[in-house]
Amino acid sequence: MAPNGVNYDDIDAEIDYTDIEEKYQVQYDEGLDNLIAVDGVPVIDKSKADKLLAKIAKEFTKKGAPVKPDDIFIPWDEKTGKSKGYIFVEFKNADDAVYAIGAMNGFPFDAKHRFHVNHFIDIEKYADLNETYVDPEPEPYVQKEHLRAWLGDPQGRDQYVTYRGDEVEVFWHGKPSQCESAYKKLNWTDLYVSWSPLGTYLATLHRPGVRLWGGPSWAAQQRFAHPLVRLIDFSPNENYLVTWSHDPIVVPEGAQQGPQYFSPEDEGNNIAVWDIKTGNLLRTFPSSYPEGGEEGAKKQMQWPALKWSADDKFVARVTPGQQISVYELPSMGLYDKKSIKIEGVVDLEWCPLGDKDKEDEAKFASGKSNKKPRENMLAYWTPEVANQPARVTVINFPSRQILRQKNLFNVTECKLYWQNQGDFLCVKVDRHTKTKKSIFCNLEIFRVREKDFPVEVVELKDTVSDFSWEPKGERFAIVSTSDPNYGNPAPGITLKTDVSFYQLERGKGDFKLLRTLPNRTSNTIRWSPRGRHVVLATVGSSTKSELEFWDMDFGHDDVNRREGPSKEEWGSTIQHLGTADHYAVTDAEWDPSGRYLATSASAWRHTLENGYAIWDFRGQELDKKILDRFKQFLWRPRPRTLLTKEQQKQIRRNLKEYSRQFDEEDAAEESNISAELIAQRKRLVDEWNAWRLRSKEESASEKRHGGKKAASLEKQPKEEAKEEIEIWIDEVIEQTEEEVLE
Repeated sequence: MAPNGVNYDDIDAEIDYTDIEEKYQVQYDEGLDNLIAVDGVPVIDKSKADKLLAKIAKEFTKKGAPVKPDDIFIPWDEKTGKSKGYIFVEFKNADDAVYAIGAMNGFPFDAKHRFHVNHFIDIEKYADLNETYVDPEPEPYVQKEHLRAWLGDPQGRDQYVTYRGDEVEVFWHGKPSQCESAYKKLNWTDLYVSWSPLGTYLATLHRPGVRLWGGPSWAAQQRFAHPLVRLIDFSPNENYLVTWSHDPIVVPEGAQQGPQYFSPEDEGNNIAVWDIKTGNLLRTFPSSYPEGGEEGAKKQMQWPALKWSADDKFVARVTPGQQISVYELPSMGLYDKKSIKIEGVVDLEWCPLGDKDKEDEAKFASGKSNKKPRENMLAYWTPEVANQPARVTVINFPSRQILRQKNLFNVTECKLYWQNQGDFLCVKVDRHTKTKKSIFCNLEIFRVREKDFPVEVVELKDTVSDFSWEPKGERFAIVSTSDPNYGNPAPGITLKTDVSFYQLERGKGDFKLLRTLPNRTSNTIRWSPRGRHVVLATVGSSTKSELEFWDMDFGHDDVNRREGPSKEEWGSTIQHLGTADHYAVTDAEWDPSGRYLATSASAWRHTLENGYAIWDFRGQELDKKILDRFKQFLWRPRPRTLLTKEQQKQIRRNLKEYSRQFDEEDAAEESNISAELIAQRKRLVDEWNAWRLRSKEESASEKRHGGKKAASLEKQPKEEAKEEIEIWIDEVIEQTEEEVLE
């Protein structure tokens, strides 16, 4: 009791302090839900601990699970002084820990280590395990659709997709009786559609990102969240996808995080690289634009911005004027941790893998051959700088060994064209005269399969507007022009062009002119995927729209043409097969078999008679459709054949036997069609005869019935008889008309 007689203990007992105690009470987290255990960590000594912790924290943060090095605990082995190969990571709360487990479990930390992540509290769960083995219950088997099921079509048909208005439709293409719709869907895409290089997937673009579809039911196979995506590019073997958006990446607060989504580190970039099988984001890049150019001119980004090696092992990115950066897959890490510094570099192209390269690689992998397959090759070019000439360089990668260099002078622009088997590289060089008032073109052709990569120069007086190698062949075609309107054509004017064909002369090793087709308007060359046949088209013109179909080996079989023409036949085998016209054509594309050509007039370019047409290799029109708001026509690509060269040669030798079988099938089909037509006509005749017989019986019955009515009317009053007589007269008139018809 206080001196003043007040008992403060009684007063304290009456006051409620629970609200203050709850506010300032220290919270003790008795659970361990916010702790995770990470196994698969590199074993290190204590001197490398800080570096390892910093890298682990960076990888966790990049995947959307932010953590600091101070939150990571490394257990040490007292005997060896090294770590034990696992760590413990503490997060702010249990939700962050759960997310980190999903994001980082199975993460490839480096080439030798992969993380295995679990809750720390799982230790207790698994500590008291019952050692008695119990067979796990098997999960019900759910068969997945085969993504290449369309290749097993019994009739061997190809497919194509069309995009018209808001409707996307996939069709089967074959004989007239075999053409039918395979699948269609409204609002399937917001922008356009695209096939993957081997035809496995159909890609559709939407505001949130990209979707991939496939299988017989066209179910969704994968999605990639890249908002406002505009451009996509697949790797050659369909393992990876590149997306681009004009709008830089923005990660709003509270956005979904994880391996399949952007993180704060990706903000500001435009290009994203994805793994198609997992859907995971691998890396992002900013857009890069070419250096120099005229002041005020709008710079265009080069697309594709990333160039893939033919085996999907590497992807290269050019920083214009500075360097080439090559990244290895699937880690997307910079190879050898350094870029190739090349002053002034403009562009590069990887060498394709030919059939011979793939056979050598298969033999080496199976142990049938000790000869190592050749490395990936890439070619790049640099412009003239001060007194240094322009230069084209071919190097091996990853060894970076320079295989060939060629200096070029008075160069305005270069364009690199690899033949699809990797046998030749053509560098189209636009050169200017010393006065820089006119431009002409040279072709620098590297023979890659020969020792020291000899280079042949084909000098031309005019400008080359289009160049194209024959697939799997030793020929190429060019479109050249001396029209003064080239480069700045006036509206409504179609340029005058010449089309020339060249072929390798085996004995001399030089490319010799086969034939020139003068005074054309053709501006586009389209070789058949099988070679031999070529179409020359006038695309994008408002006044001309011709299609010329040519056979480069007319009268020669497939075996003889591969041996090369004799001196007497040089250029004489080129035969014009036909000329066609598709008004306002904007695109021309061969089907994978090389038997059919599709031309289309897209509403994206103009609104005049939009639609598409399909032609055979001789230029005969098989089908044509004029469709309002028609936008796209794309053949579905086919993967590389599984047949060996020997099997293909055997098929060519026995082609007559196969053709006899096909002729019999065609005849049977025509017979079935004829039988169906005859049966339909017979059914119609039988129905007509049955109707006539039924009508005669009804007519006869009405006559008899009408006679009885007339006899009974005579006994009835006069006024009533008049009314009945009128009805009887009408029936008699109908009978009279029928008798006249008979």
